[in-house]
Amino acid sequence: MGQLSGRTALITGALGTIGEALVARFHEEGARVIASDRPGLDSHGDHASKLPSDVQYFGCDLNDLAGTETAVRALADEVGGIDVLVNNAAFVVNKPHEEFSIEDYEKEIRINSSAAFVLSRACAEHMKRKKAGKIVNMTSLTLTGHWDGFVPYVASKGAMYGLVKSMARELGRHGINVNGISPGAVLSDAEGRHFGARRQEYHDWIMERQSLKRRIEPVDIANLAVFLSSSQADLISGQDVHCDGGW
Repeated sequence: MGQLSGRTALITGALGTIGEALVARFHEEGARVIASDRPGLDSHGDHASKLPSDVQYFGCDLNDLAGTETAVRALADEVGGIDVLVNNAAFVVNKPHEEFSIEDYEKEIRINSSAAFVLSRACAEHMKRKKAGKIVNMTSLTLTGHWDGFVPYVASKGAMYGLVKSMARELGRHGINVNGISPGAVLSDAEGRHFGARRQEYHDWIMERQSLKRRIEPVDIANLAVFLSSSQADLISGQDVHCDGGW
């Protein structure tokens, strides 16, 4: 324990399925955790209770890119810099591609990848001064093309992959690591809402394709994020690491 002691970590999408696991694991490893999600979401009793008492909540509307960048720069100044940024927030809609409006498409790109660009740029200022920092972007197994109905989401995750590669090159000279994580089919309550009576059918479809016959849990993704954010990964950068059970 204590791999992240003394480090300040900003985690977006902190009240989602993977986000909760990220917050818990980073907190367990001694990081000062700033949990970010939509403004006011922490005031809802069921959400607020999910955060450890000493975790700071940072409401941020990722739809507003300029406002997000300004707010995160101010936050970084206030806390003495962000040492670890985990760009986990994502918005996803499932329907045939011809049913998406231009506005639908742009919203997913904005929240899922453009926001990661401005957040990374805002946090990198202090990281450059410290000659150290870790940025972890959540990409996606959907880039393999095995799922229907997620065209804007997959496009946004492709952009996240591009950010990993290009920003790792530019920021590496400043001692900053940039990596990605491609989660597989993570077990979540959302499956029940999305698939309903077809949930078992979906589970079986996943198990047929995974080499390892155990469903991926949110903590599996969080454990990998902790590793990539720790000193053990100091010479790993520009990589997209799959945690998919051997797809």
